[in-house]
Amino acid sequence: MSDQQPNDPLHGITLEMMLTQLVEHYGWDEMGRIIKIRCFNNDPSIKSSLQFLRKTPWARNKVEALYLKYKRKPLK
Repeated sequence: MSDQQPNDPLHGITLEMMLTQLVEHYGWDEMGRIIKIRCFNNDPSIKSSLQFLRKTPWARNKVEALYLKYKRKPLK
């Protein structure tokens, strides 16, 4: 059996890893502009954002979609 999941681009990527990479790339201000949720706009932190995203499927879906879009960007 293989540990690979070729049809799931998020396999092996934790929510914390996604969020950390997105914040490093976009910053909190841009993240809050792209995904309008309070945890990105008011006193943002990885910890508080993770707590919110784990409880809120629609917000997590938006973060996952942004992460996939970010990872598909061609490197310059």
